Amino acid sequence: MATIQAGYWSNWSGSVQSKPHQAAMPDSINELARMIGDYGRGNYRVRVAGAGHSFTPLVQTDDVLMSLEHLQGIESIDKEHGTVTVLGGTRLKRLGQELFEHGLAQENLGDIDVQSISGAISTGTHGTGISLGTLSTQVAGLTLVTATGELLECSPQQEPDVFKAAQVSVGTLGVIAKVKLRVVPAKRLHYQGYRKKLSDCLANLEQYKQQNTHFEFFWFPYTDAVQAKFLNETSAPASASSLWGDFNKIVLENGVFWLISECCRLFPWFSKTACKFSGTSIAIPTISGSARPTSANHAISPCICTAACPIPHISITSKRYSNVTRDAHTGARCIHAQQQNCRSSTRAGTTSAAYAPPSTPRAYFSTTICASSLTPML
Repeated sequence: MATIQAGYWSNWSGSVQSKPHQAAMPDSINELARMIGDYGRGNYRVRVAGAGHSFTPLVQTDDVLMSLEHLQGIESIDKEHGTVTVLGGTRLKRLGQELFEHGLAQENLGDIDVQSISGAISTGTHGTGISLGTLSTQVAGLTLVTATGELLECSPQQEPDVFKAAQVSVGTLGVIAKVKLRVVPAKRLHYQGYRKKLSDCLANLEQYKQQNTHFEFFWFPYTDAVQAKFLNETSAPASASSLWGDFNKIVLENGVFWLISECCRLFPWFSKTACKFSGTSIAIPTISGSARPTSANHAISPCICTAACPIPHISITSKRYSNVTRDAHTGARCIHAQQQNCRSSTRAGTTSAAYAPPSTPRAYFSTTICASSLTPML
């Protein structure tokens, strides 16, 4: 999560920092338009920050830094046409939860749910699935605030050229105040994740891509081990979590691998050993529960998270790490199971390469599965 304080801003990892002369946080779209117009006439340069989950200096500025933190939530839902209109500052986690309350979900998501919808669209955030596009392809319309403070509505029918350019525009065409999204009915996904040889994975790559809704794999350098992950729709019942499972994910997976990540950062020579350890530690699931296994070494078992969490989950029981759970309120992981409703590289999804900075904990051995159609991304 980005840090925004008076006179100081940094992205989620702290790798990009700046000292803006002025910070702005409008409470309404009208106020946003007025402020942008005033700044433009005063020859100020304005950058708009979301969650700061980018590695690049997109919003680094010593002038005016604006946040849409106060512009969040679903404005309207059109179930007949399968669309929702969302305020630009809405975080993906909140959006997923609110959509799920209406039996809806985004078609596809990445593995992080802390971003704002405008930022995720503008930077080309994506998930997995050969037939699914980036988040920007879910956009049916945009409301932009131009540099003069005017509101510009664009869609495939209205200002189509502006609309196409604005879908992944990294803020160059104005501030995205509202987004009209195409959504789908919420669905449950069957997750499978296990260790494979890199050579086997590459040999079957085309088959895995074509025969699964979502497929991805993560290679551990210096080894022949990959973690392969598969997600497909299912009607199987939800499954049950456990105190040990939650402890394993929050303390062991996040804590231990954060420590390993820090060691690799401080002592690069340790990376080879860490990769070998990580590759051999990937769980090989055993058959358990009532669900039908799809391979000799892996099976899905039903699981119920907690009474407070209404979202169906899928849990994996493995030899090394038992009862690995995930869910997708928004197509990500779960706060009770991870440390935020869906977060860290194994959230609704995954672990990025082998290591991650401490601000984004990652758990390797399992990804998530969920009640919505959201999915993981690297």
